[in-house]
Amino acid sequence: MPPLSTDLFDYALPPHLIAQTPAPRRDQSRLLVVDRAAHTVTHHTFGDLPRFLRAGDTLFRNNASVLPARLHARRPTGGQVECFLLHPAEDGLLWRCLIKPGKKLPVGATFDHPSGAFHGEIRAKEPDGSAWVRFTTRDQQPLTALAHQLGDVPLPPYIQRADDSRRDEDRARYQTVYANPARPVAVAAPTAGLHFTPELLAALAAQGVHTAEVTLHVGLGTFRPILTETIEAHAIHRERYELPAATRQALAHPPGRRVAVGTTTVRTLEDHLSRPPADRPPGDGVAEAGIFIYPPYVFRGVDVLITNFHQPRSTLLCLVAAFLAPGSTDGIPWLHQIYAEAIARDYRFFSYGDAMLIL
Repeated sequence: MPPLSTDLFDYALPPHLIAQTPAPRRDQSRLLVVDRAAHTVTHHTFGDLPRFLRAGDTLFRNNASVLPARLHARRPTGGQVECFLLHPAEDGLLWRCLIKPGKKLPVGATFDHPSGAFHGEIRAKEPDGSAWVRFTTRDQQPLTALAHQLGDVPLPPYIQRADDSRRDEDRARYQTVYANPARPVAVAAPTAGLHFTPELLAALAAQGVHTAEVTLHVGLGTFRPILTETIEAHAIHRERYELPAATRQALAHPPGRRVAVGTTTVRTLEDHLSRPPADRPPGDGVAEAGIFIYPPYVFRGVDVLITNFHQPRSTLLCLVAAFLAPGSTDGIPWLHQIYAEAIARDYRFFSYGDAMLIL
C-alpha cells in the first residue's frame, strides 16, 4: 500500500464550533452514533448511552487525574515566569517542564513563587525546548500538592480564557468524575470521559455494564499535529501507562464487548496487546505506549469506541479513521462524511465538545 498523505486527514472547521466551555451538565453533550454494520449515523445526547450498551459490556476507562500543572513564579529581577510541569524524575522534585520565557532563562536561572511556597532552578535544557527544573518546597511539601493549591488547569491552546473567572469551573469540569486523585499524572484530560456523570455510571452498572481501569499519563504530544507529508513519516509521541491485573483479565476474557472510553484508552489496550506475551510487563503492567494507529490497522482489543471530535491532521483523527473500517482505508472518506454532517449540525468540537459513539 502506498504511503498515506497527511492531507487525507485534514478538514476545515468553522472556529465557532470549537467549544470554549463545557455543556451545562456533562451528559447533556450531544452524541453522534455511528453503526458500522448498518453504515448509519444517528443523533442523540450522551445521556442516551445506556440505550446502546448492554449487559456484559465492559467500559475500559482512563482514570488519570489532570494535574493543575501551570505554576506562576517570579525571577529575582521581578520578571514573570510560567512553569508548565510535564513529568517528574524519580525523586519527585526534579521535573521536566516547559518554561516561559524559555529563551531568556539559561541553565542556572532561578525563580520563586511570590508566597515562598517553592523555589526552582533550571538544571538542564533539552533539544525540544523543555527544561529540567529542580524544585525545593516550603516544609518539604510534595510539588504535586502545591500544584493543586497554586496551579492552573492546563487547558489546551484552543480554549481561550481572558481572565480567571472560569478557573474553578475549569478545575472541576476538565476532569472526569472517576479520575483517581492519587494518580495526578496527566497534563491533558482524557476528554471522552468528561461526559460521564455518577448517575449515568450507576445506570450503566445497574444494567450489567462493567468497568475496568487503565492509567495513561496523557502528555502534550496528544496535541501535536502531524507535520510530515505522509502519516508513516510522523514520529509518534510516547506515553507511560499502567494496566492492572484485573483489567488485563477483563481484556483477555471479556463477558461482552470491550468499550474503550477515549483514544488514550485505545492506545493503552492496543499497545499492550500488540506486544508478544513474553514482552508484556508483569505486576501493574507499567509500560510505555509508542503505538501509532492509522488505517488499515486491525484492532486487537476494542470493539466499541467512545470519543470526541478531534483536530485536523492529528494522530487521534487517524485512529478514529482506522476504527471506522479496520483493515482498510475506507474509514478515511467515511470520516470526512461524518465530520461534515457534524459540522452541518453544529456539533461542538474538541476537548469541551460533543461525543461520538462508534458501534
